[in-house]
Amino acid sequence: MARKIGSRYTAHQILGRGSAGTVWLGEGPEGPVAIKLLREDLASDEELVGRFVQERTALLGLDHPNVVSVRDLVVDGNDLALVMDLVRGTDLRTRLDRDRRLAPEAAVAITADVAEGLAAAHAAGVVHRDVKPENVLLDMQGPLGPGGSHRALLTDFGVAKLIDTPKRTRATKIIGTPDYLAPEIVEGLPPRAAVDIYALATVLYELLAGFTPFGGGHPGAVLRRHVTESVAPLPGIPDELWQLVVQCLAKAPASRLRASELAARLREQLPTLAGMPPLDVDEPDTETDDEPEAVPVPGAVAAEPAARARRGAVPLVPGAKPDSNRDTHTSMRVPAPDELAGGAHGTARVPRAAGAPRPGSARNRATTRRRRLVLAAAAVVLAAAAGVGTWLATSGDDADASPSRPTSSAPAAPSAP
Repeated sequence: MARKIGSRYTAHQILGRGSAGTVWLGEGPEGPVAIKLLREDLASDEELVGRFVQERTALLGLDHPNVVSVRDLVVDGNDLALVMDLVRGTDLRTRLDRDRRLAPEAAVAITADVAEGLAAAHAAGVVHRDVKPENVLLDMQGPLGPGGSHRALLTDFGVAKLIDTPKRTRATKIIGTPDYLAPEIVEGLPPRAAVDIYALATVLYELLAGFTPFGGGHPGAVLRRHVTESVAPLPGIPDELWQLVVQCLAKAPASRLRASELAARLREQLPTLAGMPPLDVDEPDTETDDEPEAVPVPGAVAAEPAARARRGAVPLVPGAKPDSNRDTHTSMRVPAPDELAGGAHGTARVPRAAGAPRPGSARNRATTRRRRLVLAAAAVVLAAAAGVGTWLATSGDDADASPSRPTSSAPAAPSAP
């Protein structure tokens, strides 16, 4: 059913839903548009509406081939909407759901596109703050790029910042998607451009591996991994590409590359990746006993059991359906330092070559237990054999003793004078 959005736009059909609102296929004075209609509770927040209007100039000024341009911002009664360019294609999450992982050449080309979009945004003083596959659109009507990739465009600029108002967060909440949050956000520091680089490197890792480096399980456990764990190597990834991933996943923001540098370095990698097939790796085990103890996060909604098997972003909204309503953007309490320090330190969720057990996994532990039982049984047999041998040796010594040899230690009777 069509509905009017302001005086210039008409929304005809729902294209998708997210945590911040609903995306509609719409019509404007200049033709088809995409209209992101924010939730009514956001539209009724006067402080948020004020910030929405303040961001108008920055959002409308972002004009880049790898950014979905915002054409207009509408504030009309209970309607708060961003009017954007319509991209004929799909989002990167849908592509991942279909293919699980991409060939390195295509993954790097898509990531380079997004990095170039981020470079333009950062130059304009805009930080995205919610880079993830759901916010990357693939233009299916444009020419194909390296590895058969479609041009990637980053969307939803400014939405995270609009939602993250002081009244709403009180400096003690985390706004974002757990799998892609930079450590400094988890520690409660203000987000800078480097948080987008960390999130984009996480996306690149996911495109290559089929799962995120620190995701899986309770969101509190995910947050702790970002702060305390090092990223595990991916078997089969070229060393130079891996070094880029590691550098952009550095815990210290200053150690990460800038968006323009990352884009250039990724483009340099493309010739060496041509024709390389997707990596053949197994994702970390999903047994709950492999997960470290979760950090309790009051106010966060636990993931649905069926959703936990999906190793990308953790859905935190009840009823979210992976194929239509990927609602992963949430507000969580900032964990205390002692909570982040808990648990094992080192390399978490270690990927491995296909078919190989992961150290610490249930399968690996079962194998280790069986091995220990076999060794213990062998030790018992050896100990028993040693005991028998000692008994036989002792018995032999007794048999050789002379029967006339006195064995009593009692003193001899005195002789007669």
